[in-house]
Order: sequence, then C-alpha cells, then structure tokens
Amino acid sequence: MKIKWTLFPYLSWMSIFVIVPLILVIIFAFTNPNGGFTFSNILQVSKYSTIFLRSVFLGMISTVICLIIGYPMAYFISKIRAKYQNVFIMLLMIPMWTSFLLRTYAWMTILEYNGLLNRFLFFMGFEKINMINTHGAIVLGMVYNFLPYMILPIYTALTKIDVKVIEAAQDLGANHLKVFSKVIIPLSIPGIVSGFTMVFVPSVSTFIISKMLGGGSIFVIGDLIEMQFLGNTYNPYLGSAISLVLMVIIMICMGIMNQLDIDSGDESIVI
Repeated sequence: MKIKWTLFPYLSWMSIFVIVPLILVIIFAFTNPNGGFTFSNILQVSKYSTIFLRSVFLGMISTVICLIIGYPMAYFISKIRAKYQNVFIMLLMIPMWTSFLLRTYAWMTILEYNGLLNRFLFFMGFEKINMINTHGAIVLGMVYNFLPYMILPIYTALTKIDVKVIEAAQDLGANHLKVFSKVIIPLSIPGIVSGFTMVFVPSVSTFIISKMLGGGSIFVIGDLIEMQFLGNTYNPYLGSAISLVLMVIIMICMGIMNQLDIDSGDESIVI
C-alpha cells in the first residue's frame, strides 16, 4: 500500500512530537542514572498511590459535573434555530481563545478570601467562606476550563440525529420523555463518550489548576510529574515512570469508554 506524499508532513510531525517523546519516556522509565535496565522506577510509583487516586477522583468528579451541565446546554443549542446555534457556539468558544493561565488567574481573584465572590456574600449579609486552596476550587477550575470539550461533541452528536427517527418514535406513541430517554440519549452516546474522554484526560493530568487554585498544597499527578522534571528533586527517570503509569491508566479508561460506545451502538432502540 503506497503512502501519499501529502501524508509526510503529518507523519513527520507525529514522529517528532509524539512518537519520539513517547519512546524517550519509555526508555527513561526503565533505566537508571547509569543507563542500566531497571524496574525500580515503576515500583517506586506505588508510593504515590494516594496522589493517583486523588487525581482520578477529582478528574472523575469534574467530568461528571461537566456532563450534567453540558448535556442540557448541548441539547438546548441543538434545538434552536441554526443561526442562533452559531451564536451560542461562538459564545462558547470565545473564552477558549483566552489564555488558559489568565482564565485560571481570574478564578483566583474570584475565589480568594477577599475576592469578588466573598465580597458579594459579605455585601448580602453572609459570612465570608474559604473557597481558595480547596478541592472544590480545583474541581471548579477544571469544570470551567474543560466544559466546552464536553458540550461540543454532544452538540455534534445531537445535530446528527435524523428528525425522522424522532418523528417515527412519536408516531408510535412515545411521549417526549420516552423519546428523550429511548431515542435521543442512546443516539447521542458517541458524543457523550467523546466528551467524557476529552474532559477526563486533561482533568487527570492537569497541574496548573491544582497549583493555582489548590495553593500547591493539594498534589495531583501533574504536580508530581512537574516536580520530578523541574523541581529541586530532579529525577527524570521516576518522572517518566509516573508519566508512563498515567498513560496506561488513561488508556484503560479510554478503552472502557470506547467499549461502552460499541455496546451502546449494538443495542437497538426500543420504544
């Protein structure tokens, strides 16, 4: 099978920025400072199991919240007129054009003890509460930054549903609730799976959000990897091992989600 010459720029890009770094991570994960083969780096990762569990938990909570908020928004956008859909999609995309760092800084200003939200609560007669440097602040930052990645795939899946299928279900006697639960949701599962993956992966591996909104006291996997490569305890071998284990965890989660997508596609719609 001949490879078209137009694929070479893409293949070159993938090789330089994806395949080669991945190979280096694998090599460093299984070598010691003397260049010898070892499993000790992988075995040391077990010491940080608490951080892994915390990262997966926060990532899962953020993803579920994004799904709860994002699905109704995507459904609403998909049901309005086409010209208004473009407006809402544009409004959804505008914050993504702003620097990720600046958006997170903005939430620091809002959530800090003397920030905008606490000033508003105090003005309304309520006591100020500590919102910054908490797990809730990290989850809030993840939801805000990654919510569009949940809405857009679901919106795309919903717009691809043939109206004739919905009309057929209504002609067969299905009410609005049954049409939604038995037709729309099953047909939108590919979008849900894509959105779930696109939110969960960056949520688990993020480190900027946890560092800025968690005050550096709540460690997640991203912080741990950054510390191994850029911190005082420079250890690229352990950092590569942690990165490799994280990739395996993400691939397992993606495999489970893809299997759910396949299983849902095999099921027929029953009214």
